Amino acid sequence: MEQTIKSDKSTDNGNVLYTVAMRGLVAFPKMVMHFDVARDKSVAAVERALKDSGRVFLVAQHEAYVENPKATDLYKTGVIAEIKQVLKLPDNVMKVLVEGLYKANLVRLIDEGDVLKAEVKRTPAYSRAKYDEVEVEALMRSVKDVFERYASFFPKMPKELLISVMTEEDPIKLFENVTFNCNLNYRDKQTLLEESNITNKLSVLFACLTSEVEILELENLINEQTKNSIDKGQKEYYLREQLRVIQEQLGEDDGDEVFAYINDIMELKTDDKSKEKLLKEADKLGKLPPSSQEAFVIKNYLDTVLDLPWGKYSKAKMTMEKAEAVLEKDHYGLKKVKERILEFLAVHMLNPEIKGQIICLAGPPGIGKTSIAKSVARAMGRKYARVSLGGVRDEADIRGHRKTYVGAMPGRIITALQQAGTANPLILFDEIDKLCNDIKGDPSSAMLEVLDSEQNNAFRDHFIEIPFDLSKAVFITTANDVSAIPGPLLDRMELIELPSYTAEEKFHIAKEHLVPKQLKEHGLKAAQLKIEDQAIRDIIQFYTREAGVRTLERYIASLCRKAARKIASGEAKKVTVKGTNLADFLGVRRYISDLFSRQDQVGIVNGLAWTSVGGTIMPLEVIILKGTGKIEVTGLLGEVMKESAQIAVSYVRSIADKYGINPEFYKENDIHIHAPEGAVPKDGPSAGVTIVTALVSALSGRKVRADIAMTGEITLHGKVLPIGGLREKSMAAFKADIPTVLIPRDNEADLEEVDDAVKAAISFRSMDTLDQVLDIALVPEEKPAPAKPSRRKKKS
Repeated sequence: MEQTIKSDKSTDNGNVLYTVAMRGLVAFPKMVMHFDVARDKSVAAVERALKDSGRVFLVAQHEAYVENPKATDLYKTGVIAEIKQVLKLPDNVMKVLVEGLYKANLVRLIDEGDVLKAEVKRTPAYSRAKYDEVEVEALMRSVKDVFERYASFFPKMPKELLISVMTEEDPIKLFENVTFNCNLNYRDKQTLLEESNITNKLSVLFACLTSEVEILELENLINEQTKNSIDKGQKEYYLREQLRVIQEQLGEDDGDEVFAYINDIMELKTDDKSKEKLLKEADKLGKLPPSSQEAFVIKNYLDTVLDLPWGKYSKAKMTMEKAEAVLEKDHYGLKKVKERILEFLAVHMLNPEIKGQIICLAGPPGIGKTSIAKSVARAMGRKYARVSLGGVRDEADIRGHRKTYVGAMPGRIITALQQAGTANPLILFDEIDKLCNDIKGDPSSAMLEVLDSEQNNAFRDHFIEIPFDLSKAVFITTANDVSAIPGPLLDRMELIELPSYTAEEKFHIAKEHLVPKQLKEHGLKAAQLKIEDQAIRDIIQFYTREAGVRTLERYIASLCRKAARKIASGEAKKVTVKGTNLADFLGVRRYISDLFSRQDQVGIVNGLAWTSVGGTIMPLEVIILKGTGKIEVTGLLGEVMKESAQIAVSYVRSIADKYGINPEFYKENDIHIHAPEGAVPKDGPSAGVTIVTALVSALSGRKVRADIAMTGEITLHGKVLPIGGLREKSMAAFKADIPTVLIPRDNEADLEEVDDAVKAAISFRSMDTLDQVLDIALVPEEKPAPAKPSRRKKKS
């Protein structure tokens, strides 16, 4: 193994030469070449070799970038060369002319600190072994043929050289003539230097030269194509410039307009096919009379296309801290929704190029779906555009109209991009569940292409007719009714359900957001209008019945208007709205409080219901009448609740003996089940436990505790099954000051979503069976007091 050693004076000076490490160059015996020397050690080696024998050892480096090579950085084979001439250049650079003498192997490298020396061993350049003359002759012909192809790429190559090569009969001279005059890779040349067998040398030379010719042919093809493209562009430019000058001379001002269109088209960041299509339209415009209808259509078309944000992207400056702060500032509550939105934003921050992430915010009206989308756009640092899809029934509203139609215009997607001014905005598709189908087409099918990450990189609007890349945009959709969204469309989106606000959340939203907003919009200061907390709570409870806060905001705006009138007229300088004078501003209450029972009664049970506007107490009443076994259900109950009533009656029949109920009650009595507020539709299976409890109470005569509310689905065998909307139902019990709520045991995990204030005030009792429900809900039977012995007065 070679190794670098320090100077050794015992070395035989006959075999030690000053050494120059060559970068990207290989010398051959008999070859005259020149090269530049700039490294200090190489300059010193040349200078000292000139003073010594005039000979130097030239050996190539494995890698050209190594500045201070060691033995392992050098090839084992080099050339002993004689220095013919040295020319000193500025910056301590030398141009050296040498002639190769002998091939030599590197035995060891000697580093003297400021110069390199090498102990070398001379070796024959060609082996004396006999070779197959026929094989060598074939190789020589192949080398000559490929050299002729090689020479065709260099018109300035001397003809004498080509003639010399083509007429050479000696294989060694042919090898040297071709090798010395071809610009081969230095690694290939090193391989040729190390090989000593002439057959192998010619074989390797043929392979290297063939590879070089193929590279030259490919390079020539690329250059030719590039030149043709440039020539075509220059030709078009000159012709258009001449056309512009001619039109100016003729006094046709329209030429300037066409030329401006052409310049704008050439600067568009789009593909060549699209540019070609637009240039044809511009050319057509130049040939039309300016006042023609078709010219107007083309101008409108070009103006629309050129106004699009081709290749314009807003730079997102997003941090998780900023995103979280924006969501917290803009929205109260919605903890789980915010967590999912932050996860969505985190993925976009780590991988801005991610595709296919489209979220659908689903929930009742007025809960802030649109404002959440605005907040997400602000957190991401992107432009915001909204596309309303409510009532859209024509596919052309999405894709646009063909430009040939009178009054044609681009679709809503392209219009949104124009408004945003960037190709990567956040686009909100509002009310995607309200898309309609009719004979004009299916707009939901057009939305499939927009929301599909595999297709929207080349979205084609019917009006602009050329593809536009939507893949960089972020899409968010909103919906009220998820079941109304077509299946294939819903499959492309990730659903995030927004629950309705609780009364407590509405109170905080009103106090922290709505009141300051309305004061500002109505030109009022906080000192001029004060709305007390109780007044806000009364508005929520007695004037609104909604899932969101839109109606609440309208009532707050009404208070602001009335206060503004009083202040503007000089009637008052300051207005205070309290719970006691709220009716003076808003009129009589629109809604009464929940009709729940406050006293232990027979046949009346406090149930819990979940509606689109939140949770509510739903008292259920049962009375027993003499009759023939008819079951009457009133209160606008749905089919599911009616079936729950049938199940309840069947279950009570099975446990009649246990509670002292006449087993024949279903034959001798009529049962009337009623849920108050008959104008309000009610449905769902969660009233099962409530109906059973009311039936048992009415049939047995035992009272039901008024301090208990309950919810749960039932089976014929008396099991209690889980329900939905526990958070909203528990809030209704909290508002009604009911201390105990009976829930299915399988709903215990849902208690994590219940507000802490509610959990602190209410005792939640988990139930597995209806027996457990009845044991807790029914007031224990009063046992008759034992008779006291009479005390008779003794007669005196």
